[in-house]
Amino acid sequence: MFKLSEIKELIKLVDETSVHELEIENEGTRLLIRKPGKSEIVTVQAPVAAPTYTVAPQAAIPNPQAQSSDSGHTSVGETKEYASNLHKIVSPMVGTFYSSSSPDTAPYVSTGSKVGEKTTVCIIEAMKLMNELEAEVKGEIVEILAENGQLVEYGQPLFLVKPE
Repeated sequence: MFKLSEIKELIKLVDETSVHELEIENEGTRLLIRKPGKSEIVTVQAPVAAPTYTVAPQAAIPNPQAQSSDSGHTSVGETKEYASNLHKIVSPMVGTFYSSSSPDTAPYVSTGSKVGEKTTVCIIEAMKLMNELEAEVKGEIVEILAENGQLVEYGQPLFLVKPE
């Protein structure tokens, strides 16, 4: 994992030189810094061996009837099974959550969207850098837990995905 001070220093060095792009991999974490051109996005990928998070039953889905539109009847047993089968996509950093690349474009994903491991689901802006967040799991978006423009914390759940 890169320290914030190291990232700031690398950005400063790239900015002060004729280097247009710098890519560094350290302990499974990849950092890519590009001098901005026309609306470029800087991508930071999480380590390949990222931990898998599971949703705590009932805590993540306080009202299961509101989530289910096909049948208005969900038993407590079904709620626990439903919640335990979901994958949480969490924020890898503190920043601002954006559901699309610009205000006048459609969101990357919405409830019901099918995603793959490399599907971009949102952007987290931190220190003026736009960081694309990938799904890391193949499945269907069940719920979006963050609002566009919302400040998010490190480790905060952003999406619930039903894995395939």
